[in-house]
Amino acid sequence: MNIVKAISLFSGGLDSQLAVYLIKNQGIEVIGLNFVSPFFGANESTYKAAQELGIKLQTIDIGQEYISEVLRKPVYGYGKNLNPCIDCHAYMLKRAGHFMEEYNASFILTGEVLGQRPMSQTRSALSSVDKISGYKGLTLRPLSALLLPETIPESEGWIDRNQLLDISGRGRSRQMELAQEFGIHDYPTPAGGCLLTDENFSRRIKPLLATKDEIDPLEIEVYKVGRHFILNGNLLVVGRNHAENERLQEIAAEADYLLKVIDRPGPLALFRSSSMPSQQEFEYVAAIVARYSDAKNETQATVKAFKTSSNDFQTFIVKPLSPEAVPVTV
Repeated sequence: MNIVKAISLFSGGLDSQLAVYLIKNQGIEVIGLNFVSPFFGANESTYKAAQELGIKLQTIDIGQEYISEVLRKPVYGYGKNLNPCIDCHAYMLKRAGHFMEEYNASFILTGEVLGQRPMSQTRSALSSVDKISGYKGLTLRPLSALLLPETIPESEGWIDRNQLLDISGRGRSRQMELAQEFGIHDYPTPAGGCLLTDENFSRRIKPLLATKDEIDPLEIEVYKVGRHFILNGNLLVVGRNHAENERLQEIAAEADYLLKVIDRPGPLALFRSSSMPSQQEFEYVAAIVARYSDAKNETQATVKAFKTSSNDFQTFIVKPLSPEAVPVTV
């Protein structure tokens, strides 16, 4: 007897874990699929959740394609911030469909709940997603299946529709009760998981999308940490703690300048300029960096500017900016 296989869009969140449990409990072999981009993707808890459920987890890096094909030109537009949720879900289902064919699986399942998300999980949105994905009828949503049209896996008898659920809305009490019943104890809080839904992050990357035709996914990393300043179209990022200082050091591109006060404790800063900064620009940036160091109340501070790709450096003796003179962060 051939075992039916299913591909699960798997975030590791509670809903995706419950969906997998319900289908796996019917004797279906489930393979988890997680898409990785600068805005979302698998972490340690995702792998742990897959392991606890006893499923294989496959991750696919979609960063470059996602930026150009989904983020830049969503057919259904954005949500409250820069989140192209309907186009995003359709894209993922389309890619999952290709993966399904490659693994000789029969259908796709997701942890989506009808009415949970105001943009992407309404009836009309789910219908649109299924249609534009190219795999209409092959996407099963076990948590809300009884409230949705019957899918091919149900009509073909691959799974028992009577063992599926009728959850809807934004509440989580029923899911949490099921988690207790199924022995699922480790799951993250429902905090979205996608940076594109975050107002501050969206505001930061809008200028990048507007001014650059081609964006390397690695460029996005710098927008996730630190205090951000836009200075004449150039970007200054000042670390807020030791972890952010280390992260800025790690993700600095060859052309980026790193700045640090050398005679007092203080943050590391990254300056990304479209051209060689002038002496005046360097001094202004250095004065901002000094403002966030222990030299902020001194009459002067010495700031070192260097690149990770070179042993050369410059030093600037500047007066730290007063709080009133510091530009507004982005």
